[in-house]
Amino acid sequence: MILKHIFDRSVSFIGLIFLSPVFLVVAIMIRRQMPGGPVIFTQKRVGRKGNLFTMYKFRSMTVGHNGSSVSVAGESRITPLGAKLRKYKLDELPELWNVLIGDMSFVGPRPDVPGYADKLTGADREILKLRPGITGPASLKYRNEEELLALQADPQRYNDEVIFPDKVRINRYYLNNYSFLKDLQMIICTVLGRKMLYGEEEI
Repeated sequence: MILKHIFDRSVSFIGLIFLSPVFLVVAIMIRRQMPGGPVIFTQKRVGRKGNLFTMYKFRSMTVGHNGSSVSVAGESRITPLGAKLRKYKLDELPELWNVLIGDMSFVGPRPDVPGYADKLTGADREILKLRPGITGPASLKYRNEEELLALQADPQRYNDEVIFPDKVRINRYYLNNYSFLKDLQMIICTVLGRKMLYGEEEI
């Protein structure tokens, strides 16, 4: 995966430079419309080999909320501006810094909060060999995850019993069938909001 590593570092560096005006505009909007809190939200996530790292995102929620680690569309803790940032994935732009410094990759499993990695057993723990990604096959399949969870009577239970195990299955397939060309395809599909055929299913 040397090519993948070189691609991640070089493209994230270029992205941070060319997208700097977007960073500035989003930061100003957050400061004006969501006062009383930081522009950048930081959180400890589980990375490669189970090591913790600090992930950076634009803040999209109110300060001091006591909500679940599972986000559901329409929650009061998600601000109107934050909902728009999350819809168009603009809240994830600061993760380019995580890619540049090697904590993350463009494509890989989404990094979970501490606790979920502890649920991985046996061969499932092999996905921890991967650097977590900004996007990936599981992220593409569940791009509308927050809306899907909003339809459930118990979003936390549905996530733990249905979505999380399915994501683990998909990420294991990604680990065992890695392709740099598929990585590029997933990045393009993420940007354009399109579906693609991955293995035997459409994501």
